[in-house]
Amino acid sequence: MLSAPSGAGKTTLAESLLERLDGIERTVSWTTRAPRADEVDGIDYRFVTSEEFEEHAAAGGFLERAVVHGHRYGTPGAEIERILESGNDALLVIDVQGAEAIRSRLAGAVTIFVLPPSRQVLEDRLDSRDGADPAHQETIRRRLGVAADEIAHWVKYDYVVINDDFDQALRELEAIVIAERCRGRQQTPAADGILESFR
Repeated sequence: MLSAPSGAGKTTLAESLLERLDGIERTVSWTTRAPRADEVDGIDYRFVTSEEFEEHAAAGGFLERAVVHGHRYGTPGAEIERILESGNDALLVIDVQGAEAIRSRLAGAVTIFVLPPSRQVLEDRLDSRDGADPAHQETIRRRLGVAADEIAHWVKYDYVVINDDFDQALRELEAIVIAERCRGRQQTPAADGILESFR
């Protein structure tokens, strides 16, 4: 699970990680918000109506769901199962609320928090992403307020990556995934097979 405040770079880092590593696939969450100009339905998110979202929630279809910046988000449990059954690692790009819910339900989930190097850098990133239009300034102020609350949760995560230098942050993220794949519990089938070859 990869979490960060809005504008810290978690989505760009996730996309780059997927390009660099095999055997990992991003889950596609559902959301009731409208897509941004560069987002594609079914790839970035599944963009649904509030009614569709609530029907899926009522049927128990979400592993977690939350309201973030006034919009509903949810991670379908079937999506994670599909990825894991294919033999790949599931990458969840998820907010703090969602990570908390999943952490309690998925034993062994690896959690990574991406921090911006400072409040000013985060504000600059949000401003360049959301535009200098005065209508967006209130949104940016609100996101900065939420960011302070979210950043306070970094201590609950297994790893922290500071996204000051993007290439360095990406290398650190890649190293975490590779290190986790080398843990004994992940290597048990291969190690048992090698041991068996000595008998």
